[in-house]
Amino acid sequence: MTTEVTAPAGPLAPAARSLGPDLARGVMLLAIALANSHYFVEGSSYFGGFPQDGGPLDRAVAWTLATFVDGRAFPMFGLLFGYGVAQVVRRQGGAPPKRVRRLLWRRATFLVVVGFLHATLLFAGDILAAYGVLLFLGAWAVRWRDGWLLAGAALFLVLTSMPGEGSFAAATYGPDPTTMLPTDLGAMLVDRAFTSAFVASLGPIGFGCPFLLGLWAGRRRLLEPPPADRRAARERGLLVTGVVGLAVAVAGAQPIALVQLGVLDVPANGDVLGPLHDTAGVAGGVAYAALLALLALRLQDRRSRLVDAVAAVGQRSMTCYLAQSVMWTLAFTPALLGLSDVLSVTGCAVLATATWLLTVALADWMHRTGRRGPFEVLLRRATYG
Repeated sequence: MTTEVTAPAGPLAPAARSLGPDLARGVMLLAIALANSHYFVEGSSYFGGFPQDGGPLDRAVAWTLATFVDGRAFPMFGLLFGYGVAQVVRRQGGAPPKRVRRLLWRRATFLVVVGFLHATLLFAGDILAAYGVLLFLGAWAVRWRDGWLLAGAALFLVLTSMPGEGSFAAATYGPDPTTMLPTDLGAMLVDRAFTSAFVASLGPIGFGCPFLLGLWAGRRRLLEPPPADRRAARERGLLVTGVVGLAVAVAGAQPIALVQLGVLDVPANGDVLGPLHDTAGVAGGVAYAALLALLALRLQDRRSRLVDAVAAVGQRSMTCYLAQSVMWTLAFTPALLGLSDVLSVTGCAVLATATWLLTVALADWMHRTGRRGPFEVLLRRATYG
């Protein structure tokens, strides 16, 4: 008697994908570009990654980014990452747990390797390696019961919210200037390698909560179209989640955002504000995913060219994310354009938006010509063989 061994179920064909997760990933990359952009601006003093010597327009843009983008984009990234892992696991059906874990570990290894190279050669703020480390551990969590997923998410949220100079959030929102592109090439590569390893080791703490929430939501397919008889209830749930989460995120951002606006002075207890900002940001990331899933439900049957183009970015999110770093390298490396002391917070936000629009055009071209993103192809080969 022989036992038939089936190959792992591969990725979905583009036509079989739901609009909600892809649309959310596409918009998320705009938020990530904006969240990264202001770290390249040179200034005499910094708070929360923003230079404190800008004019009124820069302060207004900084308030907007601190309120709606910073600490909100990456939780949405984490939630969508967990949601995608749940989709991968669901497609394996009744495969043995060991085989599913090996599949996820291959995916994690690829993310760590690409993320480390990305951080060392292009952009010190890489998050791919951190998510790879998170997936190494999270591969065990895919078998957890729902209650354990939610309890684990709550625990990680508490860890993120703890104040102190050594906390994860305080490292992000501390007062030290952020030098992303030092002039010495050798020192830059070494510093980036160590920074990548440090951030990757903290990844399971900082991103654990949204990742586990994403696994929980992915099991229920909450970002995908429900049966017709449940559509009204799903839309109400997404709307309430989006409105409440966004309100929490906006309120929790104000202590830092009002400093950027110039209404408040830089506080002495800044190590408390970072964790508060990040904790509220998790609600913001969940809110954005819910609102974009609601929008996708409304647009599912009347998709425009623009909606398809943004969703195409989401289908090629790794390629488009890495393309942003190419722009950062060209624009801000001192040996190249060296625009860190030329562009303001506003100018960098404009550059970030323009970069995202270029990736939308690129992804739309790939979509119309039937091309997958090159890094998505490599990821799928590494994962499925």
